[in-house]
Amino acid sequence: MDLLDKIFQAGIVGCGGAGFPTHVKLKAHPEYFIINGAECEPLLRTDRYIMINLADKIVAGADAICENLNIPKAFIALKAHYHEERRALEKAIQKAGSKLQIHLMESFYPAGDEQVMVYEVTGKVVPPAGIPLDVGAVVDNVATVLAVADAVLGQPFTYKYLTVTGEVAKPTVLHVPVGTSFKRCIELAGGALMDHYTIVSGGPMMGKYMSKEDGLKAHVTKTTSGILILSDQSRTAAAHQVDVRHMLNRARSACIQCSYCTQLCPRHLLGHPLKPHKIMRKMALCDHISDLLDDTDIRQAAICCECGICEVYACPMGLQPRTINGLLKGELSRAGIRYERTGDSWTPLDDRPYRKAPTDRTAARAGVLKYNDYEICQCIEDHPKDVEIPLKMNIGAPSVPVVSSGDYVSTGQLIAKCPEGKLGANICASIDGIVRLTDHSVIISG
Repeated sequence: MDLLDKIFQAGIVGCGGAGFPTHVKLKAHPEYFIINGAECEPLLRTDRYIMINLADKIVAGADAICENLNIPKAFIALKAHYHEERRALEKAIQKAGSKLQIHLMESFYPAGDEQVMVYEVTGKVVPPAGIPLDVGAVVDNVATVLAVADAVLGQPFTYKYLTVTGEVAKPTVLHVPVGTSFKRCIELAGGALMDHYTIVSGGPMMGKYMSKEDGLKAHVTKTTSGILILSDQSRTAAAHQVDVRHMLNRARSACIQCSYCTQLCPRHLLGHPLKPHKIMRKMALCDHISDLLDDTDIRQAAICCECGICEVYACPMGLQPRTINGLLKGELSRAGIRYERTGDSWTPLDDRPYRKAPTDRTAARAGVLKYNDYEICQCIEDHPKDVEIPLKMNIGAPSVPVVSSGDYVSTGQLIAKCPEGKLGANICASIDGIVRLTDHSVIISG
């Protein structure tokens, strides 16, 4: 069985983003393989913990990928102030005799955006609406490469490393089975320190904000990188409770067209033709979104990476360009309108180096800086008696169950497979127990 088959059988998807199936992403012949170790979201410590404590496996996974796919150049990109992480990786690289190189980056947000990272490492700009492979690169998160190292040893993707922090008694990194409840994860971090709070799956900038009630019902997926507990009165939590019409009314009355959202947009700084201030102006003055879908400026929303710099960091009026861009992306998709690229080369702005948003300042503007200064001394491993594993944890089609209610399964056993001929991923049992199927998940009770 070759490496891509092992990755497919293990059910590996991208751990640092939307969950693109890894066996498909690596079905290429790139010039560069880049491992994303920047962990640019404030508060999260998952990837940093992995790099310090599992550097040997990361290097082994990277070497396996480069050897099997014949990739000539390999880098792991991390922030220059990650001193302990760098030392661990350098030791592992030397020990393995690996060709993997360390690329140090400044501490800015979003350093971990794959298009930003590709430019930082290679000096090449990924085209608007393009992918790193367009310039000969493939980017994978460190946790994904760790899962590949496990797959080489015959171990399927059944456990996740994730951070639990914010308003909890003991901020920590957990290692838990896929399907573990958020409620259990919060308990392992000592419990919440307040009665009324918002739960965020992911980081404070790009994570999914949920009410306390919904969050406590959620479960760890293959892409869960963190669980944050934030006051429901915090700035970022409050912003996620504003409805779209109110956002547009505020933009109509308060947008001063300063263009800071555009000037600091990471994709605009790479030379992409994205101008959030123009989108906000046109959206604020329209009555029906459908009337604007043919507008060139509006269609640029399709290339927004939704990093949140525009609304959390840049806008002096507290408006929400990122949210509006996300709304427009959905409308454009439903209308069957794809972004049409013009031109064949893009040049970053000359003042890009001076417009990068420092990570600490970004955390401060997001209202989470007070949670950002902590160290992870240990990882808590848990073995819950029950898990609920969603059938859709990746870009593409949901997985198809191959077990029935009442079946007994063992850890690592295939319980749902990638649909034939579709983009998707396998799912393996993360604990031993009895299966109960629902329309959208596989519940296993030990």
